[in-house]
Amino acid sequence: MASLRNTLSLVFCLLAATGPWLCSATSATDTFVYGGCSQQKFSPASPYESNLNSLLTSLVNSATYSSYNNFTIMGSSSSDTARGLFQCRGDLSMPDCATCVARAVSQVGPLCPYTCGGALQLAGCYIKYDNVSFLGQEDKTVVLKKCGPSEGYNTEGISRRDAVLTELLGGGGYFRAGGSSDVQGMGQCVGDLTVSECQDCLGTAIGRLKNDCGTAVFGDMFLTKCYARYSTDGGKYNAKSHNYKTNYGGERTFAIIIGLLAAVVLLIIFLLFLRGVCSRGGK
Repeated sequence: MASLRNTLSLVFCLLAATGPWLCSATSATDTFVYGGCSQQKFSPASPYESNLNSLLTSLVNSATYSSYNNFTIMGSSSSDTARGLFQCRGDLSMPDCATCVARAVSQVGPLCPYTCGGALQLAGCYIKYDNVSFLGQEDKTVVLKKCGPSEGYNTEGISRRDAVLTELLGGGGYFRAGGSSDVQGMGQCVGDLTVSECQDCLGTAIGRLKNDCGTAVFGDMFLTKCYARYSTDGGKYNAKSHNYKTNYGGERTFAIIIGLLAAVVLLIIFLLFLRGVCSRGGK
């Protein structure tokens, strides 16, 4: 499929042949968190594929000057209309935002080949597209929950954790980060929500964090349209340094998959080269 997703993916993979680190998570913003695909498929060279390519191009271009945007590329029918958005973490610079969104677009193609809908969350950014309307709709479905090991019941530690999460909930804006002593926290909503919907979504995420992660040293709660995360001393996330390392294994999986794809591409190129040489030698 000749699309922006696969073109960017091929570029990253060819670079990986000479420098494999480029296809792994090279920074906190590149770390794979989760991804998902719709069940509905589209045909190659279909009107929807063309519209989707235009949409993804718009996402990548817009990320050079904005931390959030959404687009709708109209088709002749509702099923051919491509809708999508991107959201960068609120503390990222524009260059980092653009790099993150471009990497997300390059990865979502291999993850969701020929599917009408796809979503990919990296530590620094989020992209989502579909031919089904989802823009402006609050969705509090849990897409990822990750709780660290328990540190045992510690009244003082739990109180500090809860105080940081309460502070996040009381803060304003779509991106919120803060901490106290050894506890750090972060929360963010997707920009297509209203202020009240964002508050409601974060309230649900934070409530689930407290209940589901209990005394864990760190916790992540990603809902479809918002997320909340925290860590205590020794946890996996440090809001101040932005140093976050997941235990999901997704980044390693992507590095292996993309590395294998790069090997296949290079093998095909080599075989075609040999075929050309042999053809010329036989004349």
